[in-house]
Amino acid sequence: MIALIDYNMGNLLSVSKALEAVGGKLRLVDRAGELDRFGAVVLPGVGHFGDGMENLRSRGFEAPLRRAAAEGKPVLGICLGMQMLLEASEEAPGIAGLGIFGGKVLRFPRTGEKVPHMGWNSVKIRHSHPIMQGVPDGSYFYFVHSYYVAVNDPALTVGSCDYITGFTAVVGCGSVCGTQFHPEKSQKYGLAILENFVRSCRERT
Repeated sequence: MIALIDYNMGNLLSVSKALEAVGGKLRLVDRAGELDRFGAVVLPGVGHFGDGMENLRSRGFEAPLRRAAAEGKPVLGICLGMQMLLEASEEAPGIAGLGIFGGKVLRFPRTGEKVPHMGWNSVKIRHSHPIMQGVPDGSYFYFVHSYYVAVNDPALTVGSCDYITGFTAVVGCGSVCGTQFHPEKSQKYGLAILENFVRSCRERT
């Protein structure tokens, strides 16, 4: 059973429908005390990094999320959910992220190009990871974001994208991964990523 975290910052309906469409069994979880009972976690998110972390902390999700990652449970962060797996963000100076991955979230440089980065863009596969199984190199996914992830260790960048600058579009190490794009809005290959995540949940049980 997958826990889909409800902390008042996520597009829960579209994510839950997409996960169910690829065979995922999930439950919305808005109480941190329940999280340890689940074998896998999805952390969705749209909006401001600071608000997201404040909502997670006020609901007590911070420690259980770190514990899930440390215990090797499958964890998937989507968009803001991926960014909060990092240590910090320029969007919210002084507010710590979950720190599961080393690195920081940066604002796109001001070059005159449109920000947010919105729409379809291709992802280059940089390192092998089960989350990208069956997804061709250069596949297109749907993005909406003004800040991007810069990881400390390049080996964490499973997939990268270029918009104004190169950035990490898929982060992953072991059972924990994240996508800057919205797989639930990315049609065939977005669903393939979610199906890979659901498969990893089954394989762990």
